[in-house]
Amino acid sequence: MAHIDLSALYEQQSLLDTRIHAQNHVDYPSTMSRRVLALLVELGELANETRTFKFWSTKGPSPKAKILDEYADGLHFLLSLGLALKTSTKEFSYRSSKKTFTEQFLRCYRDFSDLAEKLNQERYKKAMSSYLSLIPALGVSHEEVVNAYLTKLAINFKRQDEKY
Repeated sequence: MAHIDLSALYEQQSLLDTRIHAQNHVDYPSTMSRRVLALLVELGELANETRTFKFWSTKGPSPKAKILDEYADGLHFLLSLGLALKTSTKEFSYRSSKKTFTEQFLRCYRDFSDLAEKLNQERYKKAMSSYLSLIPALGVSHEEVVNAYLTKLAINFKRQDEKY
């Protein structure tokens, strides 16, 4: 079982969220459903880059950097939802699954959908753990995930500078 402490990422996400809220005159309550929808979209984009479900194609997955970029996008929205829910959990455990990669994605969709139905800390923790459990299946380390998040964070701050 692996452990990851996301405290520093929550702090960084809070800075980005605060900036987005101020620039766009929004807040967590007014954007919760859109954040969950964005999370689902990002999960689909990640699945698309892994190509795990494309049984009709022999083309392999996208390059690791693209997959990490898509994973980081989903992590941004999960962290943001955690901040909105005032989660006290900042450290998570995850493990490699015996399920197929496709089954793991379907588990994430279920957990994200459950979170959408009832936004609470219990469902949030389950959704986050489910998402983190994709890390071994993606063939990346949590250090690579953190670095991808920080790279995307810098891009997202720049986008705010440019009125993206």
